[in-house]
Amino acid sequence: MLKIGVLISGGGTNLQAILDAIDCGQISKAEIKVVISNNPNAYGLERARKRGIDAFCIAPGDFRERKEFYDALLGKVNEYGLDLIVLAGFLVTIPPAMVQTYKNRIINIHPSLIPAFCGRGYYGLNVHEAALARGVKVTGATVHYVDEGTDTGPILLQKAVEVYDGDTPESLQKRVMEEAEWKILPQAIEMIAARQEERE
Repeated sequence: MLKIGVLISGGGTNLQAILDAIDCGQISKAEIKVVISNNPNAYGLERARKRGIDAFCIAPGDFRERKEFYDALLGKVNEYGLDLIVLAGFLVTIPPAMVQTYKNRIINIHPSLIPAFCGRGYYGLNVHEAALARGVKVTGATVHYVDEGTDTGPILLQKAVEVYDGDTPESLQKRVMEEAEWKILPQAIEMIAARQEERE
């Protein structure tokens, strides 16, 4: 069974998509062991606690230096012996030491078809504002492995979503989540879990 840690910053809708996929058997070879947020008010922490999943807030503002925050975050992750870390709307740069320790074991969901609208500054509504400003007809979401760069790791899955005339950043964000993010993130987790099972 693949042991997963999920890192979030907000409502945890992608976390909920993973939980729903576990409930319906779409993810059958993985379980969430811990949820960590940088935001004490993240509703995603409540979603985890309601399911009996360990949930913690580790906020950069609680530490004098960024290195102390990084050490605390990596320390908490290490406690769980995780096979996979899922960045599900985690809006803080993860420490290089975590990328190295968990090489090829961290994935991220990004709300565009990488390499479009990705990299530094492209997160949340910014991505969809940029897509609409550019006039693209198709956008989507990407699940990729995390490396030392920003949105530069190997791509696992992508799903396209049509852009409609009259879309706002908010309406486009909602459609990309519902039609792409919430579908391919669980798929990617089950894919990774099945590969691990084959190796064992």
